[in-house]
Amino acid sequence: MWINEVAPERLAEIFHHYQQALTPEASGKATGDSGAWREVPQKEKSRLVAAARLALLELESLEVEQMTKDRAESRQYFAKSGEAEWGC
Repeated sequence: MWINEVAPERLAEIFHHYQQALTPEASGKATGDSGAWREVPQKEKSRLVAAARLALLELESLEVEQMTKDRAESRQYFAKSGEAEWGC
């Protein structure tokens, strides 16, 4: 699963980057590099990484749920063992 290939720390860093890019300052301009990841306090980084980890877990559970649903839908057209009607 692709979700297992994403490091929560990297996802948190990317999310922080886009959050900073999309958050307007009081003057109405984007914050740019003023909120660089390396300048984020460790406590805040830990909180963001924990949130990213939870998001990845949720995405993984949704992916598993969808795979289970797809598998169930593909099996609905097959008869259970001993219930098939045979004949030409």
